[in-house]
Amino acid sequence: MIREVHAFPLRAPLSESYGWARGKASVREALLVQLIADDGTEGWGECAGPPSVLAPTITEFFGPLLLGQDPLATDPLWDRLWQAALPHGRRGVLIGALSGIDMALWDLKGKLLGQSVSALLGGKTRERIPCYTTGLYFREGPESERIPQMLTEARRAIEGGARALLVQVGRSLAADAALARALRKEFPDIPFAAEAHGSYDVPEAAIICRALAEQGFTALTDPLATEPVTAWSRLAAQTPLALSAGRYEQTRWAFEALLATQAIGTFQVNPAWCGGLSEAQKIRTVASAHGVNVVPRSMGTQLNLAASLHFLASDIRHPGRVELRPPLLETDSLDDPFRVAFTERIELEDGLATVPSTPGLGVAVSVALLEKFRV
Repeated sequence: MIREVHAFPLRAPLSESYGWARGKASVREALLVQLIADDGTEGWGECAGPPSVLAPTITEFFGPLLLGQDPLATDPLWDRLWQAALPHGRRGVLIGALSGIDMALWDLKGKLLGQSVSALLGGKTRERIPCYTTGLYFREGPESERIPQMLTEARRAIEGGARALLVQVGRSLAADAALARALRKEFPDIPFAAEAHGSYDVPEAAIICRALAEQGFTALTDPLATEPVTAWSRLAAQTPLALSAGRYEQTRWAFEALLATQAIGTFQVNPAWCGGLSEAQKIRTVASAHGVNVVPRSMGTQLNLAASLHFLASDIRHPGRVELRPPLLETDSLDDPFRVAFTERIELEDGLATVPSTPGLGVAVSVALLEKFRV
């Protein structure tokens, strides 16, 4: 039975601030969840969202509903928390908190049963997964230095083994097009995709889609805000570039609304936000019935990276031909100060991540090492 529920809000300053289309940051934050079974076994998870709000949501709102419950009952526990959250909203911080708890339950379940999470999700279909890097964030400094800095960062990621790059766009149509041209000129054979954080309206998005397609970019992620969803259909009718979305969405019901647009080729789910691994599985099932692939967004700590890795390791690609390109795991180019608190980590070698076969998520957290970051 579940004996204890704890939340660890973390914060650390970054050596350099970074920005994206709709904001910037100079600190890195995280919220970790710890569940302890009555035999002392620990399960760990991670939530996306504001730690100061998530922490009491976990310990005071959801925590009492978990105490004394069977940690192996992941689906009934998900529904128990979902039902408690419903009167207060179907999206937002409550579902973010539920996501971290659900991730911790899968970690705990794996440890109690002696199974890896990918085995529990249905079985491991691959041992190693190639990685792409999310990066090229906006930096402070003169405009004349921006593109040279981004080219240097791209070269560093590629030399580190990244098989593809997800580039930040959304500053302006001119700046985005100039960056795309510079990247393609410097790296003619590297797959690039772009991410706009919902910063464009439909006419602007159509223009930048054409500019990216001319440079051989493979996709544009979140060019539009998700509401109204009909905007996606209008954009898809104006561009051959593949569109992807979903990193800000939660639960299968929100993704079902995006499916109805018939405009999005790939869904991106964040296990630390979408409703957890339990809900990510259901989203994947719903999407597969419509021919839409689902890939995880793993931004965060080693916990979300591990959860995303297990999710990809249990994925079955369709139509299933022998030379079908494997899915890629997201890594990011930002400093990760919390990495030192993990005594067992996901290790990358030559752009490949090895799927852990140890029980649970396959990463280990030191509470003592977390203390220096704890808010």
